[in-house]
Amino acid sequence: MNNANIYAFADEACPQIDGQIDALLRNSLNGLEIRGVDGTNISDITLDKAREVKSKLDAVGLSVFSVGSPIGKIGIEDDFGAHLDKFRHTLELASILGAQNMRIFSFYIDGDAEQYEGMVLERMAKLAEVADGSGVTLCHENEKGIFGDVPSRCKVIHENIPEIKAVFDPANFVQCGVDTLEAYGMLKNYIKYMHVKDSRLDGSIVPAGYGDGNIKKIVSDLCKNGKTCFTLEPHLAVFEGLSGLEREGEKSNVGSISFPDANTAFDAAVTAFDKIIGRTR
Repeated sequence: MNNANIYAFADEACPQIDGQIDALLRNSLNGLEIRGVDGTNISDITLDKAREVKSKLDAVGLSVFSVGSPIGKIGIEDDFGAHLDKFRHTLELASILGAQNMRIFSFYIDGDAEQYEGMVLERMAKLAEVADGSGVTLCHENEKGIFGDVPSRCKVIHENIPEIKAVFDPANFVQCGVDTLEAYGMLKNYIKYMHVKDSRLDGSIVPAGYGDGNIKKIVSDLCKNGKTCFTLEPHLAVFEGLSGLEREGEKSNVGSISFPDANTAFDAAVTAFDKIIGRTR
């Protein structure tokens, strides 16, 4: 598994891009799944700010692998037209940053998921249509509370809109009461990359390999099948901007293992994954 390419949500180490670069370099990582820039969500920064970030990353040999966007992380009944405008802007940002992937979601729903299937697929298909020709692959993340929070409904999305690939997040599946090995077996052919985040059955987030996400088995199989890109998403300490990523009224179960600061938590997450893949540095 030493052929792994490791990226990170480095805004968990520091909200400022300079601090994120420091965290990536000291841990010998390949680059970013970019989500927060100087305290602002990636989809809300300007094109000029994206050019500034790209210049800083280029100067130290780091890259943006994926844009960790909030696209699709709205209610299914919310204003989709305005959200499409944000999506188009985020695609422009991805182009400037050189990102070939964008993490998206499949809309928060309330009540019976099946009644929203048609609307969800229509909106996801529109996202794929807008992204066509951009050079950016849309990658759906299984997230608590959205249509695609369990593998069967994730599969509905991928079967109906094959242009959309999967970001496999084992911790999110654990928190939804899903066996991650069963989920992996169902979705492995659609997976573009994986979020390295682990959870125990009680919902608490822990370093990779310390929870019930079966991360080592899944990572090993992905690497054997040539899928070697991973994004670290530690969630081991509360970091600036987390509240803006949560649905109103919800609270992410982070920090069940205590660290003195965000940088220490970030480094611990890298070390835990290094042990899983056998990486030395």
